[in-house]
Amino acid sequence: MTIQEIKQRFGIIGSSFALERAIDIAMQVAPTDLNVLITGESGTGKEVFPQIIHQMSARKHGVYIAVNCGAIPEGTIDSELFGHEKGSFTGAHEARKGYFEGANGGTIFLDEVAEMPIATQARLLRVLESGEFLKVGSSKVLKTDVRVVAATNVNIQQAIEKGKFREDLYYRLNTVPILVPPLRDRKPDIHLLFRKFATDFAAKYRMPVIKLDQEAEGILMNYYWKGNVRQLKNITEQISVIEKSRDINAETLIKYLPEHKTSSLPMIIKGETQSNEFSERDILYKILFDMKKDLTDLKKVVIDLLENQGENTLGFHPENENIIKKIVQEIGSEKSPIRLDYEQTNLPSNTQPNLPAVQMNKDISPEVQKHTAAEEPSLSLHEIEQEMIRKALVKHEGKRKNAAKELGISERTLYRKLNEYGIEEKK
Repeated sequence: MTIQEIKQRFGIIGSSFALERAIDIAMQVAPTDLNVLITGESGTGKEVFPQIIHQMSARKHGVYIAVNCGAIPEGTIDSELFGHEKGSFTGAHEARKGYFEGANGGTIFLDEVAEMPIATQARLLRVLESGEFLKVGSSKVLKTDVRVVAATNVNIQQAIEKGKFREDLYYRLNTVPILVPPLRDRKPDIHLLFRKFATDFAAKYRMPVIKLDQEAEGILMNYYWKGNVRQLKNITEQISVIEKSRDINAETLIKYLPEHKTSSLPMIIKGETQSNEFSERDILYKILFDMKKDLTDLKKVVIDLLENQGENTLGFHPENENIIKKIVQEIGSEKSPIRLDYEQTNLPSNTQPNLPAVQMNKDISPEVQKHTAAEEPSLSLHEIEQEMIRKALVKHEGKRKNAAKELGISERTLYRKLNEYGIEEKK
């Protein structure tokens, strides 16, 4: 069976490389009994892939059970998955089979597996390793032959670091990983999906199909789609039902796109957050923003030098004076970014300096080059990051909690960085 036939059979729309790659992996792993972990954002359609794997496997005539681990209360999930004996807990009036016993010889799909309690994860690990499990309230070991396909929209590595997911279970489940791409990475598929949903809802509600003009199509393609395919389907249904006109323009479409004007650029988060965890990327952004501020200050200094160039009051060393003359000459260029920034300022006309074309030698002396190289600071982000951490620790007298808050990262991340860089804390 080809990828195209699989898409037609399971109603998958799209031809992006990432999507077809995920389908291809599912097709290749299906004939085996390997465990599969499907990852991807919420709303991307992860639930289709376990069905592909089951239907193309030797277990296709067996039972297929899909379990949403996040929807089962923590107190009853062990009973749901592994069953219980009569009287094992309040309300257990009779013995009950669990999903693993009922799906013997078939496939079980564990959706939102990262929401599973730690104690239940230990039970699941035993099933994956030996096929053995115990009912709640029983000491009799039972065997089952079940293929497990799991899915999650959570970053498992972060969950492991926080102690919310067992690392050994992750490696058992992740024998074959399948990544389902987010809708924003499938731009050519977005309008195809919209047209499919629009046609389905037109037939369902017995009304003409809605159509987008060219500008609206562009907005649809470039929207972030945080809720992915599920969000696109919901918005298409809303427009199909609410709008009287079947021709949808950009202005109408925007009304149905939440936070359409919100920038998706990364930013430094100040204050408390839900997770109170920050990645190394956030530190780098903070470093880059600080470097930009330093560059702006340097521009101001150079502009001050230009304004006072006629006054011989600077008292620079001759070598440094040559370097500054070279900077001034470069700023005199019409394409200089510093000059452009300066010309965009709203200074009075009588304060505008005359940018000179300083005459100087084409080459700088070797001594000056050596001096410049010695004085030039390292631009390694890792070194800058280490320096910032050291300064923060010194400023807060070695108190990691206060230093982490100053850096905009969690105390856990700071502790890991101290070990990584071998920074010793001064007591």
